[in-house]
Amino acid sequence: MPRDYAKNKQGGSKKAPARKKPATRKSNAKPGGGWRWYGAGVLTGVFLSFLLYLGTLPTPAESEQAQTGEAPAISQPPKPRFDFYTLLPEQTIDADVEPAEMAKPRASLSTNTSTATYLLQAGSFRQREDADRRRAELLLLGLEPKVEETTGDNGRWYRVYLGPFQSQPIMAKARSLTAGQNIDTLLLKRSKP
Repeated sequence: MPRDYAKNKQGGSKKAPARKKPATRKSNAKPGGGWRWYGAGVLTGVFLSFLLYLGTLPTPAESEQAQTGEAPAISQPPKPRFDFYTLLPEQTIDADVEPAEMAKPRASLSTNTSTATYLLQAGSFRQREDADRRRAELLLLGLEPKVEETTGDNGRWYRVYLGPFQSQPIMAKARSLTAGQNIDTLLLKRSKP
């Protein structure tokens, strides 16, 4: 009689195949075999180190020289000769040299007779509060800042100025004080009104 295998798959109560137990490996390793390999490696390392030590020992000829106190002859380099002591007094140089013109000194800020004054711009801000904060920082440094409001194509700006300065050393001192506080300054030249 023919069997219907489709019915067995759907509703049949077929048992699942039993799992096989994993095969255990019987090792032929003897107890303590790992220690033997470790010991063999240590002994090999000691032997190679001993051979290296023997290679660095001096030869018998060198050891005899060390015992008798004889040093091997080292050739001394030749002493340098300084002939310029005798050559230079004998030489003369004939050159027609005209004296150079004195360079004109640069015009400094203290000797400036033009109608220009110099200022330091210590910041340019959109907000009045930021400009006042910068002004307060400069006042703490002992400087005399001014805040000017300008309006242009790009809006309203509040600029903090130091100066005008009577001499370059005074301006340099103010600039170094601001640089010490990480405040960048910009040197400006303005014509007097």
